[in-house]
Amino acid sequence: MTDHGLRIDLAAIAANWGALAGKAGAARAAAVVKADAYGLGAARVAPALYHAGARDFFVAIASEGRALRHCLPEDARILVLSGHMEGEDLTGLIPVLNSPAQFFRDRATRPGGTFAVQLDSGMNRLGFEPAEWAALRDEILATGPVLLMSHLACADEPDHPANRQQLQVFRQMTDGTGIPRSLAATGGILLGEDYHFDLVRPGVGLYGGLPFAQAQPVVELDLPVIQTRDLSPGESVGYGYTWSASRPARIATVAAGYADGLARALAAKGGLRLWTADGVACPVVGRISMDLITVDVTDLPKVPDTLSILNGRQGVDDLAELAGTIGYEILTSLGRRYPRAYS
Repeated sequence: MTDHGLRIDLAAIAANWGALAGKAGAARAAAVVKADAYGLGAARVAPALYHAGARDFFVAIASEGRALRHCLPEDARILVLSGHMEGEDLTGLIPVLNSPAQFFRDRATRPGGTFAVQLDSGMNRLGFEPAEWAALRDEILATGPVLLMSHLACADEPDHPANRQQLQVFRQMTDGTGIPRSLAATGGILLGEDYHFDLVRPGVGLYGGLPFAQAQPVVELDLPVIQTRDLSPGESVGYGYTWSASRPARIATVAAGYADGLARALAAKGGLRLWTADGVACPVVGRISMDLITVDVTDLPKVPDTLSILNGRQGVDDLAELAGTIGYEILTSLGRRYPRAYS
């Protein structure tokens, strides 16, 4: 096994699922594994979650679901959030129908097939609008959907008035149907019991991301040092000469860059650090390029073979803050060139 690369803690993912399931009370806890389990490898992550107790898995598109179907036992349900797109093979999958057109397509091509329904409670992205649902509600309910669901737009802001507004709309659209309901993803689970209904859909919280601040960290990333060089005062580093040495300096060049999901914006404002195994922080200097990052290691007595960019001191949400984005984007952008190890 290499001493660098991306380490993914499957036990931590399972523990995070268990913790979020525990917060959901009587609601059944699903697992969102779209985008290849947020970039961490659905073929490894989903079976670990199944072993932990998850039986419902959400993916974004049918091709993700087909790939996952081979990794899970038959009693695992795989729901496809994009619904029934024309020409898709949905064998062994459950489409989450998002519109009247999808409902009629599904009934025409899969009569009697299992399906769920997404309702638009105010996010204006996917799902039946209230008027569309009112017109077709009785017909749809007569065909037996296994789930009615919606999605919160502002769940990571607990005091945002949209949360209560969407809850009210969702209740108005679904009360009295007798069909299992789902509204909450990770942020919605943390909003409390009113949002839990019958099924919750934890996603980013499984992978160590906010808004689940109590999540166990899931990923570590160590980068190999390719070369070191000594600079004299006034010498510069990298594209554009955006950093120059103010003292005699030693620079380590590590093998990763924006092609590996480490965006140029991470270093634009300063503050990005790489860490030694014993916890010494070394500042990134110069621009992040496609394949390389340069690090000031002047103060280290010895340059190690690897430096860490994701660890217990600097997690995905710390990188996201530096880059002006969210932890979801950091996770799903982690590149395929890293050696990967699962524990």
